[in-house]
Amino acid sequence: MSAKTTLVLSGLEPLIVTTESNFVNIGERTNVTGSRKFLQLIRERKFDDALEIAREQVEGGAQIIDINMDEGMIDGVEAMTTFLNLVASEPDISRVPVMIDSSRWEIIAAGLKVVQGKCVVNSISLKGGEAEFIEQASTIRRYGAATVVMAFDENGQADSYERRIEICARAYRILNEIVGFPKEDIIFDPNIFPVATGMEEHRKNALDFFAATRWIKENLPGAHVSGGVSNVSFSFRGNQKVREAMHAAFLYHGIKAGMDMGIVNPTMLEVYNEIDPDLLELVEDVLLDRRDDSTERMLEYADRVKDSHKTKEKDLRWRDQILEKRLEHAMVKGVIEFIEQDTEEARMHYGSPLKVIEGPLMAGMNVVGELFGSGKMFLPQVVKSARVMKKAVAWLTPYLEAEKAGTSNKSGVIVMATVKGDVHDIGKNIVGVVLSCNSFEIVDLGVMVPTSVILDKAQEIGADAIGLSGLITPSLDEMIHVAKEMEMRNMTIPLLIGGATTSRVHTAVKIDPMYSGLVIHVNDASRAVPVLSSANGKDAQSFTKQIKAEYQELRELYKTRNAAKRYVSIEEARRLRKRIDWKQAKLVVPNQLGIREISFRIADLIEYIDWTPFFKTWGLHGKYPEVLTDSVVGEQAQELFNDVNAMLDQLKATHALTPKAVVGLFRAASKQNDDVVVFDDQNNELAIFHLLRQQSEKDSAASQSCLSDFIAPHDTGMTDHIGCFAVTAGKEIEQLAKEYDAQHDSYRAILIKAIGDRLVEAAAERLHLQVRKELWGYAADEILTNSELIGEKYQGIRPAPGYPACPDHLEKLTIWKLLDVEKRIGITLTESLAMEPASSISGYYFAHPESHYFGLGKIGKDQVEDFAKRRNEPLSYCEKWLSPNLNYEPEA
Repeated sequence: MSAKTTLVLSGLEPLIVTTESNFVNIGERTNVTGSRKFLQLIRERKFDDALEIAREQVEGGAQIIDINMDEGMIDGVEAMTTFLNLVASEPDISRVPVMIDSSRWEIIAAGLKVVQGKCVVNSISLKGGEAEFIEQASTIRRYGAATVVMAFDENGQADSYERRIEICARAYRILNEIVGFPKEDIIFDPNIFPVATGMEEHRKNALDFFAATRWIKENLPGAHVSGGVSNVSFSFRGNQKVREAMHAAFLYHGIKAGMDMGIVNPTMLEVYNEIDPDLLELVEDVLLDRRDDSTERMLEYADRVKDSHKTKEKDLRWRDQILEKRLEHAMVKGVIEFIEQDTEEARMHYGSPLKVIEGPLMAGMNVVGELFGSGKMFLPQVVKSARVMKKAVAWLTPYLEAEKAGTSNKSGVIVMATVKGDVHDIGKNIVGVVLSCNSFEIVDLGVMVPTSVILDKAQEIGADAIGLSGLITPSLDEMIHVAKEMEMRNMTIPLLIGGATTSRVHTAVKIDPMYSGLVIHVNDASRAVPVLSSANGKDAQSFTKQIKAEYQELRELYKTRNAAKRYVSIEEARRLRKRIDWKQAKLVVPNQLGIREISFRIADLIEYIDWTPFFKTWGLHGKYPEVLTDSVVGEQAQELFNDVNAMLDQLKATHALTPKAVVGLFRAASKQNDDVVVFDDQNNELAIFHLLRQQSEKDSAASQSCLSDFIAPHDTGMTDHIGCFAVTAGKEIEQLAKEYDAQHDSYRAILIKAIGDRLVEAAAERLHLQVRKELWGYAADEILTNSELIGEKYQGIRPAPGYPACPDHLEKLTIWKLLDVEKRIGITLTESLAMEPASSISGYYFAHPESHYFGLGKIGKDQVEDFAKRRNEPLSYCEKWLSPNLNYEPEA
């Protein structure tokens, strides 16, 4: 990988674009010129709602978000500055880079002053002459940003192949020879224009773009190519079926020509291979100008379909096919009704159960793997396919006793485990299912697995790779330990890292240096197959070398960014604490002080469920309820939604689950050292919460936040209060999952765990409502919809140990002791302080109207030393628990 062809952008996380990278999707909905909804929200200054659109873009797969404020009725400079500052405060949005998109230089300049990370400017051009172009490019370079260069000069916009390459070549020369602009930070937009407009001069619009793209990649070293894809289908506004097909086909040919990235709405994008063949022929006739009458034929087709939807027929005609095709159909469609019957027929036909597995069953699963890999199947369907395979193998198992059960044509053997101290495994289970559908043999060791057990098993069976999973932050240290031990044992097999708290940056900075073999972060189930295929294929050595080089680059980028950050001392941070006028504060005394237990009926929790994360767990990105009608994943999302509601109905009818909670409300006071002291009714000290304060240097107007700021200080003499809680969906979740696994039904086993996660979140939401309106009563008149609850529009917060505002898991010990959690509702803590059952939540309640969520960020050694002294623990012990938040490397 050459640095000269590597475009490195960043939000909180880097985005590295190389010649080997897949197409980079730029989200287009945070653009006032392209989204009426976004424009309306900005006009009405509903920035919180506008942030939700940005969040949806990132959750929907956008790797860069395009932000545009070009509208005559708004102050573009102020709107861009405000919105970018808000984006920077939302880690789940700001993790991706930003594209500052404007035709007005003053808006771009304002955005460059406040944007986080390394952004892209969209755009500059030669239309104002060379002097202006050089001045703007020089400014962008000083800010360290990349830039999009439009194919536009003093004579207008390039509308032919010749004009496109002429302008791009000229701009490239100026940027290199005069400005000294890094070649890899130049992104050309050679103009995507509509096709099939009926005008003769527009016939070659797409062809000229493809040709210009090829020319740029061949003649302007290091430069990249982008464009606004939706422009190509402008003639077919209102006809989504045609537009989706045109976008997919255009991207297919554009990427082949060398297009690196583009602004595109993923919800208006069909899978190329799934486009109706007749429609695809018409679309490509237009794009590639293959017929003189291509526009007329395309328009005729568009008038005929008008987005009509076919009704789905359900029949059993597939049962008339030959045996092998019936088995394949059952695998692909997830049909279990006839699998035992067909498997027995196959056993009799092939004369050997092993030949059935190696033959038609594996062939069917290979088809599933190919369909999933090409985007034609989604995770819920793949998991159902695995259920069919397991049912078939279970039928054959009694007959395999006299034969070797392993298949000779497997792709490899993978040992998978959730690391010691951690109990979460939904993501791991899904990855295992996906790999098994691609001929990998999975040895799943379960949860809370010690390092020695993982490595001993891998060496015992000659595993081809190890996959580690973890959710809580202490799991990150355990993964580092596994890598160190693999190096000590001179192992060479790949190590795959996954889980909610893991990241590509952490893997590169902390884990990769510990192991000379391949270490790679796999953040999505769909990536596991290509990663393992590359890691164990004929080009494994070069793949490993490439990943090692990428991770080295990430480490250097991380080191550079961290060196540039400034921190204040803990004394200065405390001086800059959030100042609340406690004399004017109205502190509400809880209606019910002390501890109480609460049980919930499932029927009472369903209305509080936030379904969006549920669909995300299954790889179906999109916000509920819109995801149910999404043009790409809607059909599968609706089917999954039907399944989960059927399971919920069954749980309600059988009373199989009883979610439980324990909650306590206590007198409290904060101290100057960021401690919060908890008292009983007689003002006897019950416990102390040792909280942490931000130390990253900010502008003069910003405070250095700590949760203790939201509790009245002891020296005010005022009586304030704090709450804490723990809630669980119940141990029955794990038992039900085991029963489904015993029935070879991995789909329902994963489904019940996903339901458990949603129910415990719903119970926590319902409990918080009860606290606000009844138990504490500080918001007794609150009336909010469920969407407003999900959007946290209420007064007060409920942060949880291990999350951004209070990443220290050690405070769970204080909550457990204070509430007697294990005895009251049965939630235990592992040695890494993960909660068991996994579908459990714990946290605090703060009631003050100014309390808000924030991210602690990195903290300095002076605060950690102070923290260790407050806790009366060794410094090394505290550094271990706070390691993800340290701005320094602890001594060995």
